[in-house]
Amino acid sequence: MPALQSMRHSFRSLAFAALTLAYGGSASAAGTQESTSLPWRDARQMVLVLTDGWDATSGTLQRFEFRDGRWQSEASAAPITVGRNGSAWGAGLHPAQAQGPVKQEGDGRAPAGIFTLGEAFGYESKAGTAMPYRPMHATSYCIDVPDSPLYNRIIDTREQGEAAAKGSTEPMRLDLHNDGDPRYRNGLVIGHNPNATPRGGSCIFAHLWRKPGEATAGCTAMASETMDGLLAWLRPDARPVFVLLPREEYARLVHDWRLPETTP
Repeated sequence: MPALQSMRHSFRSLAFAALTLAYGGSASAAGTQESTSLPWRDARQMVLVLTDGWDATSGTLQRFEFRDGRWQSEASAAPITVGRNGSAWGAGLHPAQAQGPVKQEGDGRAPAGIFTLGEAFGYESKAGTAMPYRPMHATSYCIDVPDSPLYNRIIDTREQGEAAAKGSTEPMRLDLHNDGDPRYRNGLVIGHNPNATPRGGSCIFAHLWRKPGEATAGCTAMASETMDGLLAWLRPDARPVFVLLPREEYARLVHDWRLPETTP
């Protein structure tokens, strides 16, 4: 009898192993395949912004670096603000989602999802960052006019002509156009709506806040020390991405989107 029981145990072990290979192995392979198909799979730096819901106007920002096969925190979470009406799914690197609000021009919501990080910009001729940097001038505008061929682009009217900025509400030297406004003294372009789909939302930045807790028209705003640390840390060769999600969506997508495992 002991020999028979041993044989039965061995058979069950072999059968379980076969099922594990047939199902668990396939699932693992599928997970690996899905991970390698993510457009941001090569990113080694991630700026993660989390809010408490679609209508929340504030949240936290934390920096992560991918090392030793996992995302590791580079700094503690810092307070930020987003759109005055919260956030909504934007157009970026992530696939379209079936549920939740969708970003539109003028809706007062910050775009949610995963996005590239573009050039840094500001009022000074240079900045303490390895990212490409573009100084802004009194003639610099971001075009938020949906039917303009320059929609969702920063232009200089000395090059494109003054008519190119007609109707734009986004002068990039806010200090000169709005009584010393400091918000664009330092900032980063967030790669939302890269195809410039009309009315899809434009001129989305990470920038300074005018005062703590003040919501934005759709950008992500923060304290100057948070921005300084962010600019000094970012490296173009690390292919950094910007992630903004309500916490409930983050919990739903954390594994499929290969996000940091622990919530800041």
